[in-house]
Amino acid sequence: MGPVLSTPMRLYIIWYGRWTPALQAPIRDFLLSLSDTSAPAPSAAQWWSTVSLYTDQTGSNVSRSLSIAAEVSDLAASRGRSLTRLSVQQLIADALKASSLPVDHRRGVYLVLTAPEIAMQDFCRAVCGFHYFTFPSLVGHTLPYAWIGHSGTQCPDVCAYPFAVPSYMAGGGVAAMRPPNGDVATDGMVSVVAHELAELSTNPLVNAWYAGEDPTAPTEIADLCEGIYGTGGGGSYTGQVSKDGQGRSYNINGRGGRRFLLQWVWSPVAKACVGPNALD
Repeated sequence: MGPVLSTPMRLYIIWYGRWTPALQAPIRDFLLSLSDTSAPAPSAAQWWSTVSLYTDQTGSNVSRSLSIAAEVSDLAASRGRSLTRLSVQQLIADALKASSLPVDHRRGVYLVLTAPEIAMQDFCRAVCGFHYFTFPSLVGHTLPYAWIGHSGTQCPDVCAYPFAVPSYMAGGGVAAMRPPNGDVATDGMVSVVAHELAELSTNPLVNAWYAGEDPTAPTEIADLCEGIYGTGGGGSYTGQVSKDGQGRSYNINGRGGRRFLLQWVWSPVAKACVGPNALD
């Protein structure tokens, strides 16, 4: 019933905490890959094309175009090292008030990415990332946003799967995969970023595309395909994915030779979880 993000999307990133260039680079390259059609198949742009199939009540599709419009860093962690869901909105409000980021009602999507040392309400226990919209009472505007945390020092076995696996799964013979960009938590975070962007774009105001009867606890298009990365995936099996010459697992190609492992998303056309690597 509600809108999807149909205009070319401009991403505004807040890097919160002590981010190093080495940790930022794979995430930034992934975001830039979503609109880059130069990468060989299966590509990040092809993966995003499934998300762009979603249409709102006006007939508008989710935009195929995403760009990074601006980035700001908060190395000092101005709101502290332990955040709540509401303090994420306050971080966005701080950036808008300081004019570090613009108010972009028409095309803006705001991403708050927290560094390894930053704790978050429900992080590791219930969420690895989440999306919502800002409250005018806190931010002055209604804007779509997402938060995703780096799990490296906190819970890689929870939020960097399948590059790290919980002990209860390892006992069953499930082995962790080697990350395509060499960092377990950062590569895991890329997949969570993809998950949240897909759901944010198709359900920005929590009144568009979701399953279930309760919009306050929706099952969205990436939730429906949690843990599936290739053909045959389901349960504790990720499905068939590729490996490079060093044994690193991936299913998506990105810009500049980057590779990523992204979970599949629900297709409104196929009525199933799909990913471009299914075409291999």
